[in-house]
This record gives sequence, structure tokens and C-alpha cells, in this order.
Amino acid sequence: MRKLMKYLKRSAGFIVMIVLLLFLQAYCELSLPSYTSNIVNVGIQQKGIEDGVPKQMRKETMEHLKLFMNEEEQEKVSLCYQEKGDSYQLEKIDDETRAELNDILGKAELMMSSLTEQEEMAEKIDGMPDTMLNQIAVLFVQKEYEAMGENLDSIQMKYLLRTGLLMLGLALIGMIAAVCVTFLAARVAAALGHDLRDAVYRKVIGFSSGEYSRFSTASLITRSTNDIQQVQTMMTMLFRIACFAPIMGIGGILKALQTNVSMSWIIALAVGVILLVIMLLFVIAMPRFKKLQVLIDRMNLVTRELLTGIMVTRAFSREKHEEERFEKANHDLMKTNLFVNRCMTFMMPIIMLIMNCVSLLIVYFGSHAIDAGNMQVGDMMAFIQYAMQIIMSFLMLTMLSIMLPRASVSAGRISEVLETETLIHDPEKPSVPAETEKGTVSFEHVSFAYPDAEENVLTDIHFTAKKGETVAIIGSTGSGKSTLVNLIPRFYDVTEGTVRIDGVDVRQMTQKDVRDRLGYVPQKGVLFSGTIDSNIRFGRPEAPTEEVERAARIAQAEEFILAKPEGYQSPIAQGGTNVSGGQKQRLSIARAIEKNPEILIFDDSFSALDYKTDVAVRKALKEATADTTTIIVAQRISTILHADKIIVLDEGRMAGIGTHKELMKNCEVYQQIAKSQLSEEELAE
Repeated sequence: MRKLMKYLKRSAGFIVMIVLLLFLQAYCELSLPSYTSNIVNVGIQQKGIEDGVPKQMRKETMEHLKLFMNEEEQEKVSLCYQEKGDSYQLEKIDDETRAELNDILGKAELMMSSLTEQEEMAEKIDGMPDTMLNQIAVLFVQKEYEAMGENLDSIQMKYLLRTGLLMLGLALIGMIAAVCVTFLAARVAAALGHDLRDAVYRKVIGFSSGEYSRFSTASLITRSTNDIQQVQTMMTMLFRIACFAPIMGIGGILKALQTNVSMSWIIALAVGVILLVIMLLFVIAMPRFKKLQVLIDRMNLVTRELLTGIMVTRAFSREKHEEERFEKANHDLMKTNLFVNRCMTFMMPIIMLIMNCVSLLIVYFGSHAIDAGNMQVGDMMAFIQYAMQIIMSFLMLTMLSIMLPRASVSAGRISEVLETETLIHDPEKPSVPAETEKGTVSFEHVSFAYPDAEENVLTDIHFTAKKGETVAIIGSTGSGKSTLVNLIPRFYDVTEGTVRIDGVDVRQMTQKDVRDRLGYVPQKGVLFSGTIDSNIRFGRPEAPTEEVERAARIAQAEEFILAKPEGYQSPIAQGGTNVSGGQKQRLSIARAIEKNPEILIFDDSFSALDYKTDVAVRKALKEATADTTTIIVAQRISTILHADKIIVLDEGRMAGIGTHKELMKNCEVYQQIAKSQLSEEELAE
């Protein structure tokens, strides 16, 4: 997961905004319990009077209170109050001064309330809880206000309304911050998903056939879709939960400690139990999450094979076997999913049990503290809310822990693709062939072995195809014909020797430069969803319509194209499933011709054509591409009889090279192939 963080660089500004908004949201939510406490303690119990510091008091009251203060305390009180007529008005003071003043006045007010037992009371004041002292001081202030004719109900309602509006404002700001965080997190995660898909696509496009052999097509599709979606979802949750939960948890702990330190052990116990639950879930579920992604790969692979090979399955009456294979993959995936989900079902009930137990413990010990005068009811309510916020923050992290293992596995699979070293590289200083030499292909003592293979597939291949020549390659199945032509476009690089195009080693040219000079028709015709016109134009989208039609005529595809109602604009389904094998192959040939390349490569591309069409295509090719070098891999001798050179391969080695007549005289392997395909009359001719 950490390796993918570099793709978040372009969203750095949004991430900073998200963090700032999360702090704002956390501040708003953490402030609400203290206001709830104030509503209960001050607004309801104390009738809106916050402490023992009255806003105003009578002169005689001030004089009486000063009797219970020392000179320093009297001076501090005098500085905070200004004489106005027959009363004293409180000046504007900061919170620190107010707290100090509350302590001085509170003790004096308590002493004044108990004039009859001054000595005994003085001894009790020092050991009296602050909450009890504050409540007695508030009662004194209430009586003073009543004596001055103040409306206590009005004071209470003003306090409740002011505090309620503050809470409403904080809740509104917190909601706006949460909405903005969700919006920005979704934007950042979507950008990450886009960049990862782009990076994976570009990496896979640059793979050689050697890298493709490491990853199945189904696995690459899963990594590009499901795995990236897992990481994207995780990233959305990461900003909304992983950043927010610690802020809320730490803030809640600090607020709870400010409210009451004596019950902090309850929160510590709850957090410890939650962490233990999370660790157990990680240990149990993590291996299954890893297995889950492999099983999704397997499911995709089986499904892909079933759908692409449905005709073969029916032809061999293997429906039952394939159903069982699908059912096994499906059942294995279901069992693993069930196990993971069953593990996670324990989480919410356990967390709810912990939350309820914490509430009970706080109420039990809080009620004793209230009875002893060490705590007020509102403080206990606030402590419960802070405890719930702390537990909920850990619950959010627990929810994250459900998604984290799976996202971590997905991130690892994505990184595996992105970190795969490609075997085919462009040179730092590429060479470009001279304009005077075009269409030449030469193999100079070329040998090739597949990665990790012990034996060569090709050994000491040596020939040259000059401009305008037709070179054919023939041999038994597995002799290395397709491998040989795949070395020209650098689908693989040679193990030994050199492949040159226009006199330059293909390894010294960029892959684009090499492939721009080639027209390639694979064994299996591949078409893309679109139209017939777009498929023929695939190699040269800007080609004029006349050249598209010319390529179709040469490939003998014009007849069936014009027979369709929409002609060249007829739609082609994904994979070309709405055209026959022969039509697909002819369109593939037309696509290569339309590119107007220097070199045409046909990798057994005429096998899907009937003999008549095969002859017509080769005749049209010969006339239209006289200056183009043509390399043909073929199984049928009839396809290559008139080639300028025929290379005969036998177990990866050149068994012969020459024209048909020459090979019939001096190449035993070629003679055997010819005798197996041609009649005696044809051989005599």
C-alpha cells in the first residue's frame, strides 16, 4: 500500500484541505458533550448561573464578603468590579482571572452563608470538593440576584438559548466539514484509481510476451479492475476514518481527563479490549483475504474459459464437467467469503457489548462520585459521551481493519505488476536506419530460448530477406516458425545473434520505430469492437477511404463487406464474433496492407482461407505489394510454392533454404512435407 502513495502527489493540496477539515469536524464534535454538560449543570441545575462570580452585587454584600478575604484577595476583587451607584458591576475579565476570582469569592460566599459556624466551616472548606463549593457559591449568587430584583427564569432561558444555538452552530459546521471531507476524499480516491489504472495499462501495454506469461489475462483484468477498486474504496475510507478516528480518539481522551480523571481507567480498559479484538481479527482474517483475491482470479479465469470455449464444450458434450469446474471455483470463493464475513460478524456485537459495559461502569462509579459531591450529573453525561466517542473512533479503525487486509493484498498485486521489470527496453540512444535502405530483414546466426527454459527454441538461424522478396517459412508443428517471426517486431529479444531491419539491429531501434515499419497478421485474427472501416484503419487512422477500399480488395474482403447493409460502417462485435473465421482473417490481412508497411509478416494467416481465396489473396498481394518484403509462415506448401526463398525449420534449426525446386532436390525434410501434401502429378509439375 505504501508503494502506491506516490500516485497521490498531484492531490497533495486536497489532502491538506481534508486534514484541516477533519480537525475542524473533530473540534465541533468534541465540543458538543461539554455544552451538554453545561446545559444540565448550569442551565438546568444552576438556573443559568455559571459560577460564584456575580455580574453585579450590592455594596453591602461586597463589604460583607471582603470580611472573609485577606488584603491581597480584596485587592484582586476590587480590581475586577467597578462601583456604579449602590452596586458593583463586573468588568470584562479573561477565563483565567474569572477562575481565580471564583475561588476567592466562592470561599467567601460559603463563609458568609454559614456565619454561625465560621471556625468549623473554615476547616471544612479546604477539604470540600470543587463541585460542591461551586454549587454553594452559585446558590449565594442566585439569592443575591433575587435580592437585587433580577429575573432568574429570564437568566436561565437566555443561557439555555445561547448554549443551544452554539451547539446547533457547531453541529452545522461539523456537518459541512464532514460533507466537504467526503467530497474531497472521493475526488482524491477517484484520481488515485484513475492514475493506477493508467499506470497498470501503460505497464501492461509495454510487456513483452515473456512478462505476459507470468500473469494470466484473467489475473491482469482482476488487478486492473477489482484490485484497483479495492484500493480506491480503501483510500476514501482512509481519509474519512484513518485520519479522523485518531483525532477523535486522542481528543476524546484529553476531554474525558479534563472532565474526570478518576474514571479514566474505564476508558483504558475498553480501549485495551478493543485492540485485543482487532488483533485477533487480523491474525485470523488476513490469510483468508489473501486467498480471496487468488480465488477471484480463479473464478474469472474459469468463467472466461467457459464463455470463450462454449462451442467446443458443447461439441464434446462436456457441459457437465465444465459445470463442476465452475461450481468448484464458485464454491471455494463462497466458502472463503463466508469465513471472512463470519469473522467480521463478531465485531459489531463485541463492540456494542463493550460500549454498553462502559456506560454501565461510568453510571455506577459516576453515581457514587455525584453522591460524594465530587462530580455533577452533567459531567457524568459528558464523560459517557466522550467515552462513546473514544470507543467509536476505535470502532471506525476496526471497520478500517476489515477493509485494510483486502486492500493491502490488492495493493500488493497492483505493485507486482507495476514493479515487473520488462525484458524489452528501448535504447537510450536509438539508431535510425538510412532512408536509402528499406524493407531488408536479416537474421545473423540467431538463437533463442524462452525465459527460464533450458533448451533453445531456435538455433543458428541465418538468412536475409531483401526488399520486394517473398520469404516463406515452413516446418512441422513446434519447429519454431511463429517464434522466428515474433523476433522481428521484438515480441522477444534474441538470446544470441542479431536481427536487423534495414541494416540496423532491432535492439538499437525504438520499439515504435521497428513496429511502424511492419504489417503483422497473427495466426488468430483479432478484431476490435467498432466498425469494419475502423478495424481496417487501425494501423493508419488518417488513411483516405480509397486506400481502405483498396486494402479490402487485395484481401478479398470487399465482396462480403459490400453485401452487408451498412457496408464499411457495419459494426464489429468484441473479438469479431459476428463475422466468420475466414472473414475475420481477411479483415486482419486488409488491416496490415492498409498500413502500407515496408515489411509484411503473415504468421500462418492463410490457414483459415479456402484454397481459391488463398490463391486470389496471394496473387493480389504479389501485384499490389511488389516493393514490399513479405515473410510468410505457412503449413501448406501450395501457399509458398512461388516464394523467392523458402526456409525449412526442423526442431528449431534450418534444415534447408532455397526455392521450391531447389529444396525438392536437396532437402529431405521439405520433400517429406511436400509428399504428404501434394499428389504425384502436382509434384511432377
